[in-house]
Amino acid sequence: MAKLSVLLVLLFLFTSSLCCPEDQKQALLQFKASVINATASSKSLGVTFETWNFSSDCCNWDMVNCSSRFGARTVIALDLYSLVVAPFWYSKVLSSTILTPLFHIRSLTHLDLSASGIHGELPGDGFANLSKLVYLDMRSNDFNGPIPSQLFHLRYLEHLDISFNSIRGILSGEVGSLSSLRALWLYGNSLGGNIPKEIGNMTKLQELNLGYNNFFGIENVIPLHIGNLSNVKDLILSLNQLTGRIPSSIQNLTELETLNLENNLLTGEIPSVLFNIKGLKDITLNGNDLTWNKNAKIVPKCMLVGLSMNSCGISGEIPNWISTQKTLYFLDLGENQLEGIFPQWLAEMKVTTIILSGNNLTGFLPPLLFNSPNLSTLLLYQNNFYGELPDNIGNASELRFLMLGRNNFSGKVPESISNNYNLMILDLSNNKLSGQTLPDFSEIPTNLSPVTRILVLGKNKFFGSLSGNLIMLSRLEYLDIHDNKITGELPDSLSQLSNLEILNLRNNSLQGSIPSSISNLRSLRILDLSRNHLIGEIPTMFGNLVGMIEKPNKSSSFLSFSIWANTPAGSFPSIRFNDLVVNWKRSIQGLSSHNLNLYTLLDLSMNQLYGEIPASLGTLKALKTLNISHNNIFGKVPTSLGDLVDIESLDLSHNKLWGSIPQSLGKLQQLTILDVSNNNLTGKIPIGGQMDTMINPNFYANNSGLCGMQIQVLCPEDLSPTNLPNNESKETWFRWEGLWIGYSVGFFVIVGSLYINGYFVPVPSTRRHQQVWQWK
Repeated sequence: MAKLSVLLVLLFLFTSSLCCPEDQKQALLQFKASVINATASSKSLGVTFETWNFSSDCCNWDMVNCSSRFGARTVIALDLYSLVVAPFWYSKVLSSTILTPLFHIRSLTHLDLSASGIHGELPGDGFANLSKLVYLDMRSNDFNGPIPSQLFHLRYLEHLDISFNSIRGILSGEVGSLSSLRALWLYGNSLGGNIPKEIGNMTKLQELNLGYNNFFGIENVIPLHIGNLSNVKDLILSLNQLTGRIPSSIQNLTELETLNLENNLLTGEIPSVLFNIKGLKDITLNGNDLTWNKNAKIVPKCMLVGLSMNSCGISGEIPNWISTQKTLYFLDLGENQLEGIFPQWLAEMKVTTIILSGNNLTGFLPPLLFNSPNLSTLLLYQNNFYGELPDNIGNASELRFLMLGRNNFSGKVPESISNNYNLMILDLSNNKLSGQTLPDFSEIPTNLSPVTRILVLGKNKFFGSLSGNLIMLSRLEYLDIHDNKITGELPDSLSQLSNLEILNLRNNSLQGSIPSSISNLRSLRILDLSRNHLIGEIPTMFGNLVGMIEKPNKSSSFLSFSIWANTPAGSFPSIRFNDLVVNWKRSIQGLSSHNLNLYTLLDLSMNQLYGEIPASLGTLKALKTLNISHNNIFGKVPTSLGDLVDIESLDLSHNKLWGSIPQSLGKLQQLTILDVSNNNLTGKIPIGGQMDTMINPNFYANNSGLCGMQIQVLCPEDLSPTNLPNNESKETWFRWEGLWIGYSVGFFVIVGSLYINGYFVPVPSTRRHQQVWQWK
């Protein structure tokens, strides 16, 4: 019996040692309670705490890992990734104070708090308790304030990631104390000052990412000591304000695989010694003020996967040494001064992404280029290429982004383009392409993939009508066929392009009326139908255009995709769309493609529209430009236009409008241009607010009876009793004129009488033939 008791005691002690310590369980339960209380809704939680309860061993809980040491189990790892999900993440419901219970679990070696919507300062004293930490991931939260010095004293720490937060201040030289660190990621914060030279002490470092901050300095802002990081493989210092030259010590980084210095203020020559680093795979130097020695004889010892030297002052022909890079799949030499033709050797390489836009390249495109099974991105816009597009363009079945705008291509678009089933962007604008086949989507490119989202064909010589088969492009967001020779009517099928945000058909020969069904395009924000031959009334249903009622969302789906999947690790694509050319504030100009979410426009000018202005247009509160000038619109200006709270430019000129300008326009605080010239308007021009600043008389010219301070014409109600208008009484004018005549005659009669009676006598003058009069 005694032996049994001993065995039971030993069994109890053994099983107890297999459970996590009670104090750690309590700490975790307290943390759970804090999270649930803060979120107040299980719907906002990105994790489940169902297994976290009093009756079970915490080592068996989800997101918890334990380890047995010296006969006892302790919690060593917490994977708390994505505690809160969007949209609750953005509401910042979790304060950094919820972490307090976790700081009592001193055995922790691994802590992942990434993407959990935690805000507030990093609790330095708390992290000081976790002296055994090896791995700490806090990326994609909203931590703010400086990096606490206690983090730099965690001597076992090998991985530290605080990327994508709101960390400010400077990066202290104490970071050099993290002698065991192998990965330091501080990307996407607001750290400033110099990169500390002590960073060179971290000789075990393999990954250093300080990109997207505000690092700046005067001299050696990329410290020479960075050459001491003999084990570093990834060095990312992009998107800062670093100046000076690329230090020569970088050639000492013999293990370097990725170098990203893009979008800084670096100057000087690109050191050719970079290409002597045998393991180098990816070089990204875009967006600096660097220069390239075209006479340098490059014999690379490396075998690159990605080469990005956009805007690096490269001139001459495309460097021939690139042909030796047989593993290259990403090439960006855009925005340079390259000349010559598209090299045959480049067409033969299996490159996935080729960006050569913004150069002076010329000649034909080699057909061999489109036989590549790997080509997915080809950006050649803004060059001097000419000739017809190769007939085998459709052989590049993986092609997703094809941008050939602003060149001199001519002829018809090859039928094979319908084989590019993955095409998301097609830009052929500003060329000399012709034919009626492309706009006629019943033929070519009927089979453009439904994934096509941007179709830009403006400023060519296409003719024919728009087919109802446009509905095949169900994901289309941007359709631009301006400045062509498109005829026929607008098809009702346009209304089925439910994702369409931008429709630009300006300066064609479209006829017929505007379909009311266009109002079903809930995402439409920019509609330009100007300079056509459209007739009929402005559809009343336009007041239902949701995209013009609600302010554009910065996270709009337009251009929300990227070519990130086709770029080397750590680099951004240098993709740029041609600006959208519209009549913005009375001048033809390009709206930046990078900020199209900021614009909302409705332009129906230069047509033959008639009828009244629908009062429903006043519901388009997000509209910034409304232009219905040069039509045959009649009737009064609706007072509802005063509800266009975001309107900046309103052009109603060259119509047949009558009545007065509504006083409601006086409350439009954003209005900078109002043109009502060449109508039949009468009455007082509204005053107050922005209306007082619009004093250009040309904007009110050729109306039948406008008055007001803007044109310096007094209105009848503004006249005082003594300042009567000129046309009130001819008799009054006659009396005043007779009074002045009487004064003049009387004056000369009096002077003559005085002379006769001797009151004036002539006095001789010293000058010949001169005399003066004096009083006697």
